Formats: sequence, structure tokens, C-alpha cells
Amino acid sequence: MGEPVPVDVVAFDPVLEAGTKSTLSGCPEVCLTAAGTQPRVVVMTVDQVGRPELDVLRTVRDTPGRPEVVLVAGELVPEGALHAIAAGARGLLRRREADAVRLPRAVLAASRGDCTLPPDLLDRLLERSATGGTAADGSPEPWGAAGLSDRERSVLRLVADGHETNEIAKQLCYSPRTVTTVVHDITQRFRLRNRAHAVAYALRVGLL
Repeated sequence: MGEPVPVDVVAFDPVLEAGTKSTLSGCPEVCLTAAGTQPRVVVMTVDQVGRPELDVLRTVRDTPGRPEVVLVAGELVPEGALHAIAAGARGLLRRREADAVRLPRAVLAASRGDCTLPPDLLDRLLERSATGGTAADGSPEPWGAAGLSDRERSVLRLVADGHETNEIAKQLCYSPRTVTTVVHDITQRFRLRNRAHAVAYALRVGLL
């Protein structure tokens, strides 16, 4: 096991901040930063995703070291998730989902550059993409037009949930190489940069 991932917590409410720190403190793979220490990941806990919250998110991302941000919100709808990702969030969780297993998993995924978001948001998007979405100018979105196979949908859902390649392979009974190939095919087909970009792009399609 490598060094624990240094994590800071930002919250508008001190009670939420204390609860988030308590949840993270039980995971040996992360450590809460001391004052003056630069975090690799910041967990930002809010009630809702509005302009003030997005402004703070952007400010956090612009601090030295550009830490990744996992946003934990009381309520999270597709439009809010879209704006949060655009503002730089690497992971998204609803507060009721941010337990002692999922929150550290999202933090560790963010530290690796992967993106995590609630599977139901991605499910809603993928269901719509199967019928073909439209871009802002009314033309068909590339993703909606091409669609995804069932295997690609399954892999992308688990990527969005923060699972690593070996975990995805085990859950779907594929080889790790097959999972890597599926993700590579998705990113190449839609000209995406990486796994996180694939998840963010999936969230965007059909919601603007």
C-alpha cells in the first residue's frame, strides 16, 4: 500500500464538515491534511449546487497544486451535476450515498484522475442517448447517433462509480484487457481524452 492520499474538507456548515471528516477518518488509504499542508483531493460538502457553491469549487480548483474535488451534495440533479463537472468537480455524490465505503472510493478515484458520479444519472443519460440526443444547434449528437453497446454501457457505469479496471473485470466476468479495450474504444470513437472525459461527456449529452 502506498502513502495515504492527503485530503482536505470544505463545507459551509461546520456540522457537515465534522461529519465528512469523521466518515473519511476510518479509511487508512486517505489522511486528513494539517493546516498549511497541500491536499491532493478536496471533499466539498454542500446542501445544493448553486452559483455560490460553484464559485467556491472553482476557487478550490485554482489553489496551488490544483487539487481534485469530490462534491457531496444534499440534492444532486442532472443539471447541477453538469455544472459541477464543468466547474472542475472530479467526483459527485449525494450526501445519503457518501458513506464510509463510497466516499473514500470516490476520493481515491479522484486522486487517480477518474470520475465518479451516481449511476442513476448516467443511466438516465444513456437511456436518452439510445434514442439519439441533439446538440445546441439541433444537429444529432455523435454519442446519440452512434449509441453504445450493452457491454460498453455496463463498463461505463462502473467507471462512473469509481471502480478500477480489475474490479470492473471481476464484476462483469471479463478480462482486464477486455475492459481496457472497451474503454479505449469509447474514448477513441468519440474523440475523448480519458475515462473521466468519457463520463463527463456522457453526462452532457442530451442535457443541454
